[in-house]
Amino acid sequence: MARSHDTGVLSAETATMIVDRLSDKLPAMAQSLLEMLVQERAEMAGDGELKALLYDAVQGNLEAFFPAIRHGIPIDRIEPPTAALEHARRLAQRGTSVDELVRAYRLGHHGVLKVILDEVRAAQLDAELGLQVFEEIAASSFTYIDRVSHQVVNAYQAERDRWLNNQNQMRALRVREVLDGGDLDIDETTDLIRYPLHRVHLALIVWCAERAEGDELADMERFVADLAAVLGARERPLFVASDRTTGWVWIPLPAGTDDPVGQIREFVRSRPDAPWVTTGTALDGLSGFRRSHRQAVAARTVAMAPGAPPRPVTAADEPGLVIAAQFSSDLDNARSWVCQVLGPLAADTDGDERLRETLRGFLRNSSSFKSSADELHLHVNSVKYRVQRAIERRGRPIEEDRIDVEVALLLCHWFGTAVLAP
Repeated sequence: MARSHDTGVLSAETATMIVDRLSDKLPAMAQSLLEMLVQERAEMAGDGELKALLYDAVQGNLEAFFPAIRHGIPIDRIEPPTAALEHARRLAQRGTSVDELVRAYRLGHHGVLKVILDEVRAAQLDAELGLQVFEEIAASSFTYIDRVSHQVVNAYQAERDRWLNNQNQMRALRVREVLDGGDLDIDETTDLIRYPLHRVHLALIVWCAERAEGDELADMERFVADLAAVLGARERPLFVASDRTTGWVWIPLPAGTDDPVGQIREFVRSRPDAPWVTTGTALDGLSGFRRSHRQAVAARTVAMAPGAPPRPVTAADEPGLVIAAQFSSDLDNARSWVCQVLGPLAADTDGDERLRETLRGFLRNSSSFKSSADELHLHVNSVKYRVQRAIERRGRPIEEDRIDVEVALLLCHWFGTAVLAP
């Protein structure tokens, strides 16, 4: 027992001696590690501006670790050097991958262990004592690196989140300025918002329910990136957060993209994680950027109306949507008018809904029973029966106010229970 205690004391004293010898060489050791990191992981020094800060971070870590060995200070009491935390924040601002930061700490740690091993060998210790001393210093160094690297990664991530939030806010402000209209330098604005305004644009609004984990925007941005790839976009889409669960999107479409809305519907059906989507139409240039967005916004006012049937994708070019959007701001008056025009046919029942949809298809097909039957996948006689029954439910013919009937049926289709009689 006494021998073990004596060996432990001797090992600690020898470790202190090794650390004292290394402390005398600390500036040269820090410079050597710096040069190695710059050579192996050039991102750590950026374009040279970060080199001095990286040196201070390396030196600060050595100056924090060596006294812990010399004085037996528990590693969990050591705080990361200020320069190391600041270096991590600067990397975050530059968009350097956090993996590069972690690899640099591992590489630096490997370099320090090599220097320690060389110093233990130079001390010409007894083999068993030398191995024990190296193992003790190495074990403490692993604990130190694990603790410090975790804290610098946290500093990196916090700064990255803050930086991206500020960048996104500035980008969103620029985008709103573009949408507000007025003359602007398209090339300059393209650089500022990092999106090609000269292209053909398809604007979307995407939104989802709020979740406890709070990563809705990131998930939707990834969804948009995948969607843009499916549509063949060669440049990154523009995603701007409108609020915590809503994003404004523009996708730069290649010339001649065939049926983008149809492709969007297919993609949404294939993705169980898909948000709700409204789309404008594909339009060219700066004016198209603005108009397509306004169309997507109008489509969303219809899709979001209380009582409207849920639709995964709502497109601005769907028949009647633009007309329906004009009524979305006052659904109470719209309901009164629909009930006045349709009478009992405006009742909120499954049977009346079938009659309304058949009559709407009949009027849309220029009162052709055959065309309506083909579109609705019904027998001609079924269409005739339902049309006659709908007119009877209404209580009067449709010839004199046919336009009013068509618009009222359109509102029933888009807004559902919001404009139907209870």
